[in-house]
Amino acid sequence: MNHPWEAEATNNSRDILTAMTGPLDQRFRLIGLLPLAFFLAQAIHYWRVGGIGNLLWMCNVGNLLLALGLFLNHRELIRAAAIWTIPGLVIWARYVLFEYDFVVSSALAHVGGIIVGLIVLRRVRMDRTAWFYAFVWYLFMQVVSRLTSDPRLNVNLAHRIQTGWENAFSSYWKFWIVMTMLAAFCLWAIGRMLLSIWPVWDAERNGTDFSR
Repeated sequence: MNHPWEAEATNNSRDILTAMTGPLDQRFRLIGLLPLAFFLAQAIHYWRVGGIGNLLWMCNVGNLLLALGLFLNHRELIRAAAIWTIPGLVIWARYVLFEYDFVVSSALAHVGGIIVGLIVLRRVRMDRTAWFYAFVWYLFMQVVSRLTSDPRLNVNLAHRIQTGWENAFSSYWKFWIVMTMLAAFCLWAIGRMLLSIWPVWDAERNGTDFSR
C-alpha cells in the first residue's frame, strides 16, 4: 500500500517527465533566433570578404541546423548540431583564431553556438543515438561541400589533404577514410560524455517523446 506522500511524489515525477519529453514550448524554441543570427552574421561577413563557400564548414552551417531543429521542434537535429559545436570550437581555435585576425561574426558562430547548444541540451537532453545523426550530418555535408564549394577553400576537407599532412598520406582517399573514422569516434565520445551529463529520460526512450 502506497502512502499519500509516495503517490504525490510519483505524480510530481510524471509531471516533470511530461514537461521534459513533450513538445518544446514556443518561447523556448525562439532561442533558435540566436544561432540563426550567428549564421547570418557569418554570411554577411563572407559576402563582403569573399569565400561564401566557407559557410558550409560544419561549425558555421551547424548554427543553421541548430536553429532549424529548434524552430521545427526536432530534437535529433538539435542534438546533432549541439554535438558538433564542441569539435567546431576546438578546430576554429586551432586553425582560425590563432592563425588569422579576430572576427566578431566568427566568434559568435563558434563561441555563441556552443553556449546556445549546451543551454538547449539541458532541456532537450542527450540520447544514445545522437552521435550517429551527427555523423550522418557530417557525411551529408561532405558530399555537399565537394559538389558545391570552391576546391581552393577545401571546406570540411572534402577536396584535398589538409595542408601540412601531405607526408602522412599517399592519397586523398586514405586521408579521407582516416578522418572519417576519427570523426565518427570523436562524435561517439562526445555523445557519450553529454549523455553522462544530461541523460535523456526513460519515458522518452519508451516512445513518449512527441517532439518529432
